[in-house]
Amino acid sequence: MTHPTVSVVVVSRDRPIALSRCLTGLSQLQYSKFEIVVVADPAGCRAVQAGPFTDQVKLVEFDRPNISEARNLGISHAAGDIVAFIDDDAVPEPSWLHYLIAPTDRPNVAAVGGFVRGRNGISWQWKARTVDTRGEAKPLSVSHNRATLLKPKGRRATKTEGTNMAVRRDVLVALEGFDPGFAFYLDETDLNLRLAHAGHATAIVPMAEVHHGFAASPRRRHDRVPRDLFDIGSSWAVFQRKYVPESQRRDHWRAIRNTERRRVMSHMVAGRLLPGDVRQLLSRLDQGYGQGLMRQRGGSHVSRSPISAFKPFPSCSRASVVLAGRSWQRQRLRAEAAKRVEQGEIVSLFLLSPTTLRHRLQFHSDGFWEQSGGLFGKSTRSAPVFRMFSFGERVAAETRRIGRQRLISSPILARLGNT
Repeated sequence: MTHPTVSVVVVSRDRPIALSRCLTGLSQLQYSKFEIVVVADPAGCRAVQAGPFTDQVKLVEFDRPNISEARNLGISHAAGDIVAFIDDDAVPEPSWLHYLIAPTDRPNVAAVGGFVRGRNGISWQWKARTVDTRGEAKPLSVSHNRATLLKPKGRRATKTEGTNMAVRRDVLVALEGFDPGFAFYLDETDLNLRLAHAGHATAIVPMAEVHHGFAASPRRRHDRVPRDLFDIGSSWAVFQRKYVPESQRRDHWRAIRNTERRRVMSHMVAGRLLPGDVRQLLSRLDQGYGQGLMRQRGGSHVSRSPISAFKPFPSCSRASVVLAGRSWQRQRLRAEAAKRVEQGEIVSLFLLSPTTLRHRLQFHSDGFWEQSGGLFGKSTRSAPVFRMFSFGERVAAETRRIGRQRLISSPILARLGNT
């Protein structure tokens, strides 16, 4: 199969450190023909220019808080056959594009979406879902081992997540990209509904995994507590005007507002917000909704021809290796992992303690994957709280779990610390 060219668009605002980490992850993608388009605010641009990838990416400065406009600018600069999207606070598995783009060898597949792991690196944040014209998403049962092709059916569309999706560039141009009326929130939901309305099929690819950190931003804290609900309110107003009959909007908004109220109240009960914070957040939600009722819809502009030529990222074939040891050996093993990354390897580091601690996985800023937890603790949340393993058995079991995404071949190249 001939691999199509892919443009990976990363929009970044107020998160230069996260952006640098995202680019480090993207640099390890095992795909032959891709470019990276970064659309960032001045702080993000400075971070890219100070880092190792400044000459290897297309860097576009954009300093307005509108993710749809920023993505459309990225599409205009994208010269790939397919445009993939990932958030600046996310990191893809090295196999991400390999799996994500594979279904596009079928000409009737216009869009693809993958699965998203949450902050602990193991639990699922989002899997397969559908969404309707009320913005209500429902889980969808699909195979976890192969791509599932879904054609539009009824009033529901296949839901893809903005941090792990790709669309044919010519389809994005025909649909005029993302609607700038959605400055933040519901932007990809609107695109999903328009894809379905146009009759386009979408493939869900569970093996195409992205790890999403939910980093802090002006809209939310690091613990996911909201700081401002204005843009959520305004986006719902725009969404209603596009999809919800006028006679149903009052009840629809009441249900949305009650959902947001329950969400912020739960944070207050947990001690993360004060009563005054709740009042302020709901007031901002209402203000946003009022503004959204007057906000212009549509009016986006996506360049039919790419603004700049395809700029292939200098990717290389990397061996994927495993390092493992006890938790008290972390300093030495992390240094070894960083060294091997510099030598051009994909590194998975396991640091295990003689406990039942739950496992966590993170992509280190030095470019390696680190999984830590108890030798007898669970990684997947459906596993038993305690399970007897020898050290070698546990490393082998966890390596099998991540092997396909991390592209770890058999036999495994394992370097174990003294045990």
